[in-house]
Amino acid sequence: MARKQDKGKPAAPAATAEPAGPLSRKEYERELRRLHVELVKLQRWVVDQGLKVCIVFEGRDGAGKGGTIKALTERVSPRIFRVVALPAPTEREKTQMYIQRYLPHLPAAGEIVVFDRSWYNRAGVERVMGFCSEEQAQSFLKAVPLVEKAMVASGIVLLKYWLEVSPEEQTRRLAARIDDGRKIWKLSPMDLKSYDRWDDYTRARDEMFAATDVSWAPWYVARSEDKKRVRLNLISHLLAHVPYQDLGMPKIKLPKRRIGRYQAAEYPFRYVPEQF
Repeated sequence: MARKQDKGKPAAPAATAEPAGPLSRKEYERELRRLHVELVKLQRWVVDQGLKVCIVFEGRDGAGKGGTIKALTERVSPRIFRVVALPAPTEREKTQMYIQRYLPHLPAAGEIVVFDRSWYNRAGVERVMGFCSEEQAQSFLKAVPLVEKAMVASGIVLLKYWLEVSPEEQTRRLAARIDDGRKIWKLSPMDLKSYDRWDDYTRARDEMFAATDVSWAPWYVARSEDKKRVRLNLISHLLAHVPYQDLGMPKIKLPKRRIGRYQAAEYPFRYVPEQF
């Protein structure tokens, strides 16, 4: 049953032009903190009401999916907000019905599942890079709206996000990974092979939208030229599209405790060196 939106709850942002100026770190952290509080309220509501929420993240290489998912989940429980990032299929999984390996990861009551890439791999990288036939890709595009209709009919709240970035910004981000020891793991051999296939990915994206942007499971596109802005915009959009109420926080007071009834043993602990 739809619930009346709480007063003060973030509203869905309007589709406006990308702001020209960068967002300051101070402003970003202030807004993200406010949104994190709302995500905790959403988490409590999902558990209380037994909701099932499935969030799909797709988009260009380097568009910021990982950072957005981290911003979304860093202050909530990983037992309720579950992130699913499946590796390449095994030889056994290749023989299964395509979507079969994703089904066990769909949410049960009281769960929010976040897919860092999803079954839409077939419409994107698998199709463009030749890991499936064109016949298999077309069959997927015809079938997936029906599968998602069954998901929604079962009570799953399904949100699908596509992060879009310009070719210039993508190049800048991918190049920045090369010389950064913290990010080099993000630059996979597949990223390098895909780099010169921009137009092919654009065509695959457009055909995917045409086939799977349906009323019961629409696509939402987030411009991600500015990583800070896209994180705030997307979290705000999510909060506005999953009806929830603030259940209020129980009053918590630390109980009194007694210390000193047991004398600690003189054990030769191996302490970590304090180098910093």
